[in-house]
Amino acid sequence: MAFVQDYYPLIKALHLISVIAWMAGLFYLPRLFVYHADVPPESNRSAMLKVMERKLLKIIMNPAMILTFVFGGLMLGIPGMMGQGWIHAKLTLVLVLSGFHGLCARYVRLFAHNQNTKTHRYYRFFNEVPTLLMVAIVLLAVVKPF
Repeated sequence: MAFVQDYYPLIKALHLISVIAWMAGLFYLPRLFVYHADVPPESNRSAMLKVMERKLLKIIMNPAMILTFVFGGLMLGIPGMMGQGWIHAKLTLVLVLSGFHGLCARYVRLFAHNQNTKTHRYYRFFNEVPTLLMVAIVLLAVVKPF
């Protein structure tokens, strides 16, 4: 893939920008759930949180995740990249992070239909998952331990 090698710094920069936008959403959306779980379903505050959650997911998180995959996928075409053990571990954790994203999307739908059954306490713990995954992913990508 000569194209990827020629434009590697640009592709890597766009990948990092996409990851930052995606992670910002993954940090913020569960925090909104913490607040949302504590308000009456038919309140004005609940309506406001529904709009915020939907827009964050649809306008920021989904496009950022797609762009993260596109630019990251391009970088996987670098010769020898897939032969390194750390990349397989990183990709596994990225898949777990994608599952977390999907679960967030499910919770947005449940809140939108006033069907949330989780407490604010649950969402406080849920909120920590993307941070733990991000730390592991960054360590793998930078340290390349194996």
